[in-house]
Amino acid sequence: MSNLFIFGYGFTGSALARRMRAAGWSIAATARTPERASEVAAEGVTPVALSDPAALVAALAEATAILVTAPPGPEGCPGLSTLVPALARARAFPDWIGYLSTTGVYGDREGRWVFEGSPLSARSIEAGRRVAAERDWLEVGQGMGLTVQIFRLPGIYGPGRSALERVAEGSRRNIYKPGQVFSRIHVEDIASALAASIARPRAGGIYNITDDEPAPSHVVNAHAAALLGRPAPPLQPWDEASMPAAARRFWAENKRVANARAKAELGWRPQYPSYREGLAAILEQNMRG
Repeated sequence: MSNLFIFGYGFTGSALARRMRAAGWSIAATARTPERASEVAAEGVTPVALSDPAALVAALAEATAILVTAPPGPEGCPGLSTLVPALARARAFPDWIGYLSTTGVYGDREGRWVFEGSPLSARSIEAGRRVAAERDWLEVGQGMGLTVQIFRLPGIYGPGRSALERVAEGSRRNIYKPGQVFSRIHVEDIASALAASIARPRAGGIYNITDDEPAPSHVVNAHAAALLGRPAPPLQPWDEASMPAAARRFWAENKRVANARAKAELGWRPQYPSYREGLAAILEQNMRG
């Protein structure tokens, strides 16, 4: 049986776990607390306590593929500092290691398209840490002979985390900035891209995983409101909106992120090529209960 190990079992990791379990894979994932371990186990995933080094080594010894989703902190990527020594102790060489990064590594491009080979120009501390984590993972991959891939993700949405929920909850925030667009991706399309890469590993591969249609946030909100039969929240000019510094930095970046490499190399196509298909699927799922 093929085995997937997930470091950081959250929204995206659980989507991949569901997909791979359906394909007959066994899944293990980190859990920091007994309560979280119970939640993970309830989903048919074997929890592995980070406080138990022997259990971690044993899980990695069986791993065919490893996904790292946890964000880096001031000390770097926690997945790298935890997993690399354990992989060495386990003498394990998984077929695939995927690291989830962010399209924030490109910085602001004033609405222009960016590709995987575009220069990195991170403008925030968080994005700068992602640049360093990407570099560290690729260097470890080369040094240890591991097949490491990097996936740069934009804003992630899906059931329970979309413009539909924000509108339904009565959010009045509908920020408008002339010329501003964002790329986004449905969580299930991330999972399908990762599964496609697992089937076609390429050491050092870097992929933008985004949908086909970057779009302004206020347009997406208006479409979500229309789907729910509600009026769109009134527009609020960006320069008049009160928001945390991190959110303001996010809004200061404007780019269109291309996904052609993932399509060409992985044979991947997003099931939800724009927010319209993605929101419609979420609404249908919500109505089914």
